[in-house]
Amino acid sequence: MQINPYIFILPKTPTAIVWNYKNHKQYELNLEYSVRLTKLIDDPKIFDNSNPIDTQLLEAEILTDTPSPPINWGWDELSKIFHIGTKNIPCDQMPENADEWASIYLDHCTKTLSTPPPPDRIHKHKADTPLIRLPAPINLSENSLQSALLTRKTCRSFTGESVALQTISTILYLCLGHLNERANNVDESIAKGLEARRSSPSGGGLNACEGFLYAKNIDGLKPGIYAYNASEHTLSTVNTQLKTALGQVLSGQHFINELPAGLFITCRFDKLWWKYEHSRAYRMAYVEAGHISQTYQLVATAMGLSTWLTGAFTDNQVESLLGFEENNPEQVLFFVGCGKSDGQVICRELKSLLNNRG
Repeated sequence: MQINPYIFILPKTPTAIVWNYKNHKQYELNLEYSVRLTKLIDDPKIFDNSNPIDTQLLEAEILTDTPSPPINWGWDELSKIFHIGTKNIPCDQMPENADEWASIYLDHCTKTLSTPPPPDRIHKHKADTPLIRLPAPINLSENSLQSALLTRKTCRSFTGESVALQTISTILYLCLGHLNERANNVDESIAKGLEARRSSPSGGGLNACEGFLYAKNIDGLKPGIYAYNASEHTLSTVNTQLKTALGQVLSGQHFINELPAGLFITCRFDKLWWKYEHSRAYRMAYVEAGHISQTYQLVATAMGLSTWLTGAFTDNQVESLLGFEENNPEQVLFFVGCGKSDGQVICRELKSLLNNRG
């Protein structure tokens, strides 16, 4: 007898929640059951078929009499729990054909829409500061997508030269903006209130990701942090005090301090919670952020700028920079920036060290 390797225990007074994250089942154990399980964890050999608690723990698959093969996993337990725990979404009724899928999905959407979706976010910080109207985006129709795809690369050496506000306006609009060009291309399957369309796909069409502009050297825009309002194509002033170097909040990557502009990509988890109850939707948040990041890089590249991106940052410092309150359902997922560069993939400091070793 042994303890199932796919469980974790969450203390939640007055019970202990035993979570089998592989088969998506949870059990509440009172004190008597918790004490017995603790003894079995200490010594599984004391399992007793005549003990009703032991047999119930076995039936619930908290205990197992089948040896489990070693799990091939190179990261920590937390990442393993998340990945395995979001596999194989529980499904009471698996559709056997397209008609059944359509019926089940329609019922799900009808149930979801019985409650209103979370409202669009117009950032409340610096409410005394008027919205900043962005200039009209530049038409990139003559630029080659193939050229942008072939040219795009991650650079780590930026000159600090300023970037035009219209360039930033174009990048924001094509990455996060609600595209006016698609306003008349909405079919009957789109629920009221969810008609807005972006250039990147989004789980459930919810457009859960948002963006905060990091502005250090943008012509016509004071340095600071600005929330991008996708529906209006405007900026709300969030923070005009860039006292901390960008590299300091991005896990010490100080080679990027001269970056003139960037975008913190966030996700409104409350939008995903509204439609998708299962935690697998958490994966979709990062997928959407990845789509937006790639679009940002391609647009910036098409406009003659170099790009850099990272998922390494000190969350609480970034949240403070963005004015997030504790337990905010909007969370920071990624950062991508652009500017003029000498095209070096390796930063000057690292390149110097490598040259000296040679």
